[in-house]
Amino acid sequence: MTFPVVGMVGGGQLARMTHEAGIPLGIKFKLLSDTPQDSAAQVVSEVVVGDYRDLDTLRAFARGCDVITFDHEHVPTAHLRALEADGVPVRPGPDALVHAQDKGVMRAKLDAIGVPCPRHRIVSDPEDAARFAAEVAGGGAQHLGEGRWPGDGDGSGGFPVVLKTVRGGYDGKGVWVVRSSKEAEEPFRAGVPVLAEEKVDFARELAANIVRSPHGQAVAYPVVESIQVDGVCDTVIAPAPGLDPELAGHAQELALRIGQELGVVGHLAVELFETADGRILVNELAMRPHNSGHWTQDGAITSQFANHVRAVLDLPLGDPRPRARWTVMANVLGGDYPDMYSAYLHCMARDPQLKIHMYGKDVKPGRKVGHVNTYGDDLAEVRERAAHAAGYLRGTITE
Repeated sequence: MTFPVVGMVGGGQLARMTHEAGIPLGIKFKLLSDTPQDSAAQVVSEVVVGDYRDLDTLRAFARGCDVITFDHEHVPTAHLRALEADGVPVRPGPDALVHAQDKGVMRAKLDAIGVPCPRHRIVSDPEDAARFAAEVAGGGAQHLGEGRWPGDGDGSGGFPVVLKTVRGGYDGKGVWVVRSSKEAEEPFRAGVPVLAEEKVDFARELAANIVRSPHGQAVAYPVVESIQVDGVCDTVIAPAPGLDPELAGHAQELALRIGQELGVVGHLAVELFETADGRILVNELAMRPHNSGHWTQDGAITSQFANHVRAVLDLPLGDPRPRARWTVMANVLGGDYPDMYSAYLHCMARDPQLKIHMYGKDVKPGRKVGHVNTYGDDLAEVRERAAHAAGYLRGTITE
């Protein structure tokens, strides 16, 4: 009996790390990558360079694969349905994945199954966005003339609100916090539908990560705190410190229910707001390994990547429990010093327990080029070690 071949669409770091998790299992990977230089294309032996938006390319790539999965959500839904019609297992399938591809579809479905979300609706133009802002404030929609609406620029009347393009956004791209109807003009220039959401008064951001197999087995990782800087994940703390155990259990149950209701196969990240008054609201969904789960590579018995491989192949899932009391992941962003390798000597000598994961990317300011994981019993110490290593690799810390 031969080992199965997993077809991974997308050549980024998520594909790279998923491939790494499959190596000890003897799982073969075939990669559809944009370029031969992409992160995963550097390490996977069988690479097809092509456009995932072209159906013929996808069909040719799928030949010889036992299952198709993804490191991003951007493959056209109709193409995935065509692959399924050809008899190719696609996991997660298009009926599930569309909820991570289209924020409008996601919000409608979460509303239908009773999942708590920020107030929201699709808006048609800047004036409709201003009407939404007024609705959020409960102040009606009285137009003040000369293109002005209640609260324009002064924080009242519902502003600020969040506007998101329904497709294509990630890492803060495609998301705007607008404080007036004038500022609301930019999101509509992309020519795609725009979702308006209330700007939630949240205490912090959390993430509940689960993995689900085709026959319904599911595991839940500890709920983590995700700290964002300029719309990009900077640090993840596992488990989320000070989180009420009942609320943590509720978040895990919510993620498991979403996974079941949407028919997710593979890894699901449910990004959450913990509100100032102690509630949780669903912010975003991702149906692939996720930045908020990178800590599991070194901090969990079975990583998110290993469990994603197991799930898409319908193998029994691994234990998601943490190995240490605290694990902290810090993203390594590109800075002004492209030679990060020279920093290894200092980082490894200073902290022999440090785990460094680099993605093989060219260093550009602000670009995610790797991450570090630290773990231990003292949270303050673990956080300091992660922050120091990430900062030293970037060049913002020099001692």
